[in-house]
Amino acid sequence: MPILPRQAKTVRDTGLEPRFVTDLVLKTIQASGKVQLAVLAGKLRLSISVLREVLNPLIAEQQVEVAWCGESDIDMQYQLTAIGQRAAADALGRCCYVGPTPVTLASYRAMVERQALRHADIARITSAQLAAALGEDGLAPATRDMLGAALYARRSLLLYGPSGSGKTQLAGKLGRLLPGPIAVPYALLVGRQVIRLYDPALHVAPPPLARQQEERRSCDARWTVCQRPLVHVGAELGREMLDLRYDAEEGLYHAPPHLQANNGMLVIDDVGRQRIGAAELLNRFIGPLDAGVDQLTLQGGQAEAVPFDAAVVFATNLTPGAILDDAALRRIGYKAEIGAWPATAYRALLRRQCRLRRIEYDDTAAEHLIERLHVQSGRALLACYPGELLDRIADFAGLAGQDARLTTASVEQAWRSMFIACEAEA
Repeated sequence: MPILPRQAKTVRDTGLEPRFVTDLVLKTIQASGKVQLAVLAGKLRLSISVLREVLNPLIAEQQVEVAWCGESDIDMQYQLTAIGQRAAADALGRCCYVGPTPVTLASYRAMVERQALRHADIARITSAQLAAALGEDGLAPATRDMLGAALYARRSLLLYGPSGSGKTQLAGKLGRLLPGPIAVPYALLVGRQVIRLYDPALHVAPPPLARQQEERRSCDARWTVCQRPLVHVGAELGREMLDLRYDAEEGLYHAPPHLQANNGMLVIDDVGRQRIGAAELLNRFIGPLDAGVDQLTLQGGQAEAVPFDAAVVFATNLTPGAILDDAALRRIGYKAEIGAWPATAYRALLRRQCRLRRIEYDDTAAEHLIERLHVQSGRALLACYPGELLDRIADFAGLAGQDARLTTASVEQAWRSMFIACEAEA
């Protein structure tokens, strides 16, 4: 089944008001000065046939004129007349947005529903896939099964444990296990307002083979194919980030993180440390998640119902009972403690990190780290330490003009640079 909708052949097919499309064409030509038809189609993500339907009346009304014409009827360049300049100015007064033509909210709702994680025909995670992805993460089998059950059931998940235990990296791996690709629009039209949804940092293109089938002229270019998004927010999250944010200069709204996470995963890290209470944060997402609908507010107080379909992962290094009561914790589908790694898995992690950094691994140095430094300091074998220690080893070696090596002495030096001040104070 094709991922992208079929290309709109007429203005009516776009689902948008003709006046809106005409205004967008005028504003885009004005911003470009002179623009070729093919370039205009690329900027607006519209078909040539839709553009001709808009341009022909504008030419007849002497708002647009042909600045240059090549050998083919597609090889044409357009510019605004004086009348067209005034019309473009009026259009900017109504809405100063210039960019890819948005899709309607109704079209977006239908697409999110079609791609929803809860659908029975969406591929479900298997034990083999989970083991392949998380087999090197030092997780107990029971913990791994807990994570797998949350993904399989598409239910919310709470990861808790000490800082540095690898919760964030683990959530990222879970997000990458979601099946894709999906379709995401560049922008939405809600009422008369434009919401920018697409973010290239979040909506990452799939491998070339996965999108070859979609790159055809018959596809609606207002949508793009991407992997299921993985959206991460942390302690910076505040109430104002949970709703639409208006950008007066660009004439559009920026979508909040959970809208951008639709059909993917939303990771809310550092729960309990945000500028919004943990219970309020939980209530903000669990209800809409269960209903599959969220309410967002436009300027003037107008509320719009938008789809909400995401796997939500909460993560905290605080004790869950200290930030959420029993009733709140029951609303979270699964809870998994992520803590210290077994010595064998920790040693394997150190070996992998050495290989990534091209640092020769040494068993004696590893044993010294695990059996002496960690034991004497009482510090748990957390996932964050090997990479941090090796980076410091590389720093000290680089300063000395030497190749980085994992030795007992280099591990001691890196360890002291990380912890000695704290331990002395203790």
